Amino acid sequence: MLAIETSCDETSVAIVRRHMEPQGERLEVLSNVVSSQIDQHAVFGGVVPEVASRAHLDMLEPVLLQALSEAQMSGSELDAVAATHGPGLIGALLIGVSEAKALALAWDVPYVGVNHMEGHLFATFLERPDLEPPLVVLLVSGGHTLIVHLEALGQYRILGSTIDDAAGEAFDKVARYLGLGYPGGPIIDRLALEGDPTAIKFPRGMMNDAFDFSFSGMKTAVINYVRSHPDASDADLAASFQEAVVDVLVTKTMRAADHVGARGVCLGGGVAANSRLRERFGQEAARRNLDALIPDRAFCTDNAAMIGAAALWRLETDGPSGLDGGATPNLKIPVIDTP
Repeated sequence: MLAIETSCDETSVAIVRRHMEPQGERLEVLSNVVSSQIDQHAVFGGVVPEVASRAHLDMLEPVLLQALSEAQMSGSELDAVAATHGPGLIGALLIGVSEAKALALAWDVPYVGVNHMEGHLFATFLERPDLEPPLVVLLVSGGHTLIVHLEALGQYRILGSTIDDAAGEAFDKVARYLGLGYPGGPIIDRLALEGDPTAIKFPRGMMNDAFDFSFSGMKTAVINYVRSHPDASDADLAASFQEAVVDVLVTKTMRAADHVGARGVCLGGGVAANSRLRERFGQEAARRNLDALIPDRAFCTDNAAMIGAAALWRLETDGPSGLDGGATPNLKIPVIDTP
């Protein structure tokens, strides 16, 4: 399966192979090439959709050729082509979808449209195909913050989501207010290592409110604190804000795991690369004797390998997607019902 991911500001192409072995299915990533646009968007302090679309147009062909080269494969050896068809930036999505359809026609293979968020769920099984549902997955990025109950492959329930800002969005906004640069998450992560996470007691939004999240108030608390304490250390601010966000994310995820009787917990999404979140997540899972997957950072950010993993399963389960389908910027994760 050749897969393309262009939902936001990373251009990625991967080739994923499925092996059927006596002990079960195993996925092998033959190549996973990612071209980041961070430098192009940093001057604007955030992702500019038109800039992202033009960068995808420039980079998709070179990234595609590199992925084929690294996998030592040609189009005639592929069984199918997939692309993220939502959610994401409509212009960016259409570039990946159009390329995937053209390749499917040229190579006479099926095309599969993949939900980006389902791709993050399937990233779990790239590293741990032995993980057994039921699982609770924390999907946390710049655009999404969700707690998903994965009852079985393709069977998902949304247990909680953010009512305002996503966690990654809050990191970006706080970093921008402090004048730290973009993207905010990695910068705050690095700066927090120099600060005291107990220096400032920031509020934990909706901590006692089931499984939903709110990060807008936590961001506002940072702004108000800086206005009242203009000499506050950036390192202490970063460490204390990060600790508050991580505390909420981990507490609610473990609460959800207890609630549904999950066998394990998993991280996914760009914010899963945060060092403090990874540390706390692992500690709390171990304390509860839960199997935990904290993915390699290469599989945290947007990448095509996870899209390929989801596409292989979707192709077998649902068959190919129609070539008349487009892109859906507000596509929702497929759920069986609400809790």
